[in-house]
Amino acid sequence: MSAIHPVNFRWSGTAMIPLVPALAGRQFEKGEVYRLEVREDRSSNSHRAYFAEINDGFQNLPEHQAERFPTANHLRKWLLIRAGYRDERTIVLANKAEALRVAAFIEPMDSFAVVVPREATVVVMTAKSQSYKAMGRAEFQRSKEAVLDALAELLGVERKALDQNAGRAA
Repeated sequence: MSAIHPVNFRWSGTAMIPLVPALAGRQFEKGEVYRLEVREDRSSNSHRAYFAEINDGFQNLPEHQAERFPTANHLRKWLLIRAGYRDERTIVLANKAEALRVAAFIEPMDSFAVVVPREATVVVMTAKSQSYKAMGRAEFQRSKEAVLDALAELLGVERKALDQNAGRAA
């Protein structure tokens, strides 16, 4: 079977009725059991405002911080990692020198990853995706708040100032 495409349904009070029955008929077999999962779509306005705040923060980084982040996306992913929205892998090596060599080898493979050698280990952290598919509305909102709090802290400003500036930019 080819890829399954999202199908919108309406609850009739007794059954879920597909809004496009032909699409549902092509994708689902009569009599089979399928799991229905509610996905609450994110607000496009909230999404745009978030990225406007990240971009505004990127444009206003102090000079000593600006060198660390070549793009606003690098900054966003670093903030996600810092705020705990990350995947983390640890590699245990024989000694500190080997850990430093492995860290130096890994680092250029992903310019968004944070690679940290610690004694005889290397920790590789990558940001969780904030795509619509990867994060629902509630998790996106939590990650957004955590990232913007971290950005305000990095810039040394009140969070309210970020929100006000983004409101003008969005």
